[in-house]
Amino acid sequence: MSESFPEQLARTQRFTLGVPRSFQVSPDGGRVAFLRSRGGSDPVTCLWVLDVAGGRERLLADPAEIGGGEPDPAEKARRERSREWASGIVAFATDADLTTAVFELAGRVYAADLAGPPPDTASPPDGASPPGGAPPPVRELGTMTPAADPRPDPTGRRVGYAHQGALRVLDLASGQDRVVAGPGAGPDAEEPEPDGEVTFGLAEFVAGEEMGRHRGYWWSPDATTLLAARVDNRPLRRWYIADPANPGRPARLVRYPQAGTPNADVTLWLARLGSDPVPVEWDRAAFPYVAAACWDGASGPLIVVQTRDQREVRVLAVNPATGATSVLRVETDPHWVEIVPGVPARTAGGRIVWTTDADGARRLLVAADGELAAGRAEPVTPPTLQVREILSVDGDTVLFAASAAEPTEIELWTYGPAGLSRVGGGPPGISGGVRAGGTTVTASRDLQSSDLTVRVSRGEGPAATQAARIASHAEPPLLPEPRPDIFAAGERALRTAILLPSWHQPGSARLPVLLCPYGGPHHQEVLASRAAFLTSQWFAEQGFAVVVADGRGSPGRGPAWERTVAGDLATPVLEDQVEALHAAAARCPDLDLGRVGIRGWSFGGYLSAMAVLRRPDAVHAAVAGAPVTDWRLYDTHATERYLGHPDQNPAAYEVTSLLADAPRLTRPLLLVHGLADDNVFVAHTLRLSSALLAAGRPHSVLPLAGITHMTAHEPASANMLRLQADFLLSALGRPAGGGR
Repeated sequence: MSESFPEQLARTQRFTLGVPRSFQVSPDGGRVAFLRSRGGSDPVTCLWVLDVAGGRERLLADPAEIGGGEPDPAEKARRERSREWASGIVAFATDADLTTAVFELAGRVYAADLAGPPPDTASPPDGASPPGGAPPPVRELGTMTPAADPRPDPTGRRVGYAHQGALRVLDLASGQDRVVAGPGAGPDAEEPEPDGEVTFGLAEFVAGEEMGRHRGYWWSPDATTLLAARVDNRPLRRWYIADPANPGRPARLVRYPQAGTPNADVTLWLARLGSDPVPVEWDRAAFPYVAAACWDGASGPLIVVQTRDQREVRVLAVNPATGATSVLRVETDPHWVEIVPGVPARTAGGRIVWTTDADGARRLLVAADGELAAGRAEPVTPPTLQVREILSVDGDTVLFAASAAEPTEIELWTYGPAGLSRVGGGPPGISGGVRAGGTTVTASRDLQSSDLTVRVSRGEGPAATQAARIASHAEPPLLPEPRPDIFAAGERALRTAILLPSWHQPGSARLPVLLCPYGGPHHQEVLASRAAFLTSQWFAEQGFAVVVADGRGSPGRGPAWERTVAGDLATPVLEDQVEALHAAAARCPDLDLGRVGIRGWSFGGYLSAMAVLRRPDAVHAAVAGAPVTDWRLYDTHATERYLGHPDQNPAAYEVTSLLADAPRLTRPLLLVHGLADDNVFVAHTLRLSSALLAAGRPHSVLPLAGITHMTAHEPASANMLRLQADFLLSALGRPAGGGR
């Protein structure tokens, strides 16, 4: 039997296998290290390096040859927070010159030589020594096991890593391995806590899940000190995740920061090699969240701290000798201050890279410490450009991603001594990248094909020339190429896409409609990229007219647009889906508004369940995957950002909860949830199901044993698409032309 698209989607891990990623460029611009599996069906990620001058790729480390096993619990948690699907080498860190890379496999740490041998040197036969007595290209380091998040110092002489609650450093020359922060460090060192309740060098749950901070320590540029986070999880509520499919296994303890309850207690320490750690001092009672940190250049580290209500953010300069801090920048907002990835950072000249919301846009600041602290820093980007992310700082040039007039498009820009310039000149699409030593790696997708294009260029602006390409080995999808009709819907110009079956003839039949939203903050579904619509096109091939819309709160349209959901995550997002639905039907008369379904996961699952509960006139069947049904059960940082503290703003939690809506259900509803989900716990689905049962409302529940929020299990992932399509087509009626 030939393979179907759902099976291929699961087997290729959503077409991420064989795709190059995690690029790092050497300071001279001559080498690019990156991750990629050998092919589109190979799940094992390998470490590669590109020699830019010759354009030749070299495989440095293949876990299949090294050996490995299952990651330890700390690494599994990190992968879950970062939504890491792959196996093998899923992350690596390098020294300042990009000569050595270190990575973790099954709790063991390995080092790879990025600088040699030269590209034309033949590899030795299996089992033979490298030529000239050179060290092997990959070697295991003598760290304690299991090790997590290994990172070499800037000189490449030492490697830091986390182990059993402590931050340790291994000296590569002497082999000395010691604790620098945590149990066993200093005369007043604390005793180890069980089950990782107190850790050094690791990010806490809300940092990884909500802030985008996945690391817990930073090396000083001179390699003598580490800035380390100490996370005390003991204040958190004790929650438990059982495995009902295996009742003999004990339930797993999870420390979860439920909205309105205590967070983990996070402190920062300066761990000096050869002396006792020094605490970093700031007003932690007022600013308990550590949103970001960096340590670039000769100055001390910069940290970003937040109030619990997230209405004030401060950039603090840390004195590396005493741990004292001084305020460099204050950002406030009556709703919340957005965390922008990649800031703060420093240029080679010592200027601070930051962003601020001004004149209706998120804008870039590049200023000296004194200018920033005195409030004299002026944005260097215009109000017509919405800055999305700071990607790299190369000398005094900043590479960043931004959207101009069209939020579905994300372009690369640079700002530096030569001013502001757009990178590249290809078709409209979405791009990411990195830069160092005048070399820019650009990874782009567009509406011309579903392929990823990775270009390596040298030079500035229009004068830049392509030096090499990095190949993507992703498989082509087993379905017709999506050709979304993207338009601005309704009075709010909601970015909306319509996808029809490839076999449909306009005017030949009315098609049932399927809404496929995410609908919440911090995420877009409607992008200028064919690859973004592969799953939607498969549903279209089953006989649906698929409508995808981004409503209020989605990124790319400015700070005011993002904050329209403040205090109410329900009403605006549902209104916008219905508005986009009617606009799509007006644009394409073949949409049958009498047969409308909706499907979504996570926030999209919440929106899907809400649609059939609150708008059964517009939406007639729903599949809700891992839905948040009561925001009191979700985490502090995300929930309180939008709804406030539940004790202070209970009305916001009432209007957004779906539990009281249970008696209103009159439409078919399928709830799907992973029983091992530690982000949106299965309690959300079970409480809604109980409320529906109490109200006498029939519904269906599909529990997924052993599945987390990522649904990474291949058979479950493939079959869930079919089950969703069958459920919705049974509820709505199949199109006259039939699906495929």
